[in-house]
Amino acid sequence: GSYRLGVHGRGSDIDALVVGPSYVDRDRDFFGALAAALAETAAVAELQPVPGAHVPVIKMRFHGVQVDLVYAGVCLPVVPGDLDLSGRSVLRGLDLATARSLNGVRVADEILRLVPDAAAFRTTLRCVKHWAKARGVYSNVAGFLGGVGWAILVARVCLLYPNASPSMLLPRFFRVFARWKWPSPVMLRAIEHDDGELGLSLPVWDPRRNPRDKIHLMPIVTPAYPCMNSGYNVSHATLRVITEQLAVGDAVCQEIVKAGSGGGGWDKLFQPFNFFGAYKSYLQVAVTVTGGEEDDLREWMGGVESRLRLLSARVEADTSGMLLCHLHPQPYAAEPHNEPRRRRRTSSFFVGLSKPPAQPQQQQHQLFDLRATTEGFKEEVYMYDYWRPGMEVAVAHVRRKDLPSYVLRQLLRSPGRHDQLKRKRADDDPSSSPAASDHSASSSSSRDAKRPAGAPGRIGSSFEKKT
Repeated sequence: GSYRLGVHGRGSDIDALVVGPSYVDRDRDFFGALAAALAETAAVAELQPVPGAHVPVIKMRFHGVQVDLVYAGVCLPVVPGDLDLSGRSVLRGLDLATARSLNGVRVADEILRLVPDAAAFRTTLRCVKHWAKARGVYSNVAGFLGGVGWAILVARVCLLYPNASPSMLLPRFFRVFARWKWPSPVMLRAIEHDDGELGLSLPVWDPRRNPRDKIHLMPIVTPAYPCMNSGYNVSHATLRVITEQLAVGDAVCQEIVKAGSGGGGWDKLFQPFNFFGAYKSYLQVAVTVTGGEEDDLREWMGGVESRLRLLSARVEADTSGMLLCHLHPQPYAAEPHNEPRRRRRTSSFFVGLSKPPAQPQQQQHQLFDLRATTEGFKEEVYMYDYWRPGMEVAVAHVRRKDLPSYVLRQLLRSPGRHDQLKRKRADDDPSSSPAASDHSASSSSSRDAKRPAGAPGRIGSSFEKKT
């Protein structure tokens, strides 16, 4: 992760790899015995084992620092202290989940080996990560890009301009990828296959051999065997947002370069995206736990968050692209609500809704009924393996002027975010924004121990599009 690449900073989490011998079982010993021991450790908080993740992980806070712990059991009776993870032989006899766990270290080391100037790479990557977080496009789970994806993109530009300084690499990064013809893959080296040499037979991203790899929208290929697409979660909706933000970044960089030293510096590149000022209508996905603790809400939020990109895809598909979605990866927590018997905790995600550019033949009213769309999404969410009674999710349509008060309060506390609260009267005119006749959305009662089918919830019966 960022520590291995040397680009960590204040608030960075630690991605740590535990390597064990062949007789240690991941499920029994790592997620069983070790997780139980960590749960009894005073220095550990917010413990959350996720054995079913793409890369099985134990999430926790250790002495206040966020740590993601992954495990890889290698085919050795004893693990030497100087074990070399760079060679392919270490992968012999491993399953895919273990290979993915090892690849975090292997990919980071390979990136640093390939870039011509590690110092210039690190400085540029720090800037790009800071920009991506400010613009809301840094989140692998939400369908954007995570740290590895952005690192590979920066490394590709470093290979294109091996002698450039960071002040030259940053504008060229935006210039290159604002014009990149996706789904042409970004690769740091040629794709390698084992082809029986070591008997590994691990799946490798290669659309020439694997037809399903052709459907990937934003292939950013890891440089270590087995090569994987770090942008596998990117959807049509998130790809559109990423490319839009890259284009904005390119335009800002060109202005900065033209202005030179008198242009006010790079601060304008890192201005946060005004998400709650950019759209008139939103889908609010409220995640609630009744009767549980903070850890229960955090766990349930993780299950819902991992499926949020499916909601954007469903809305765009069910409206034939006439409603466009922009998922905001940051959740907003409501103040806990104390009921007479049970305590309710809620946190909400938001999806901005917009219209594509109007075409002459579209000068008409158009209605969208999203009830079936959101019910289908909720049914998928309630398939979460660790669902328990009291875990609820609700989807509602809200206009910007009707955002929950706790969202507005958190925006006021965020530095540089006061402009998100400014509203123009014309923007809040119901006749100029998508409208819903019913804004309510409900979910199953936590008193019912049966897993909800998602059916009780309702989103506004129609969205009206005026062009």
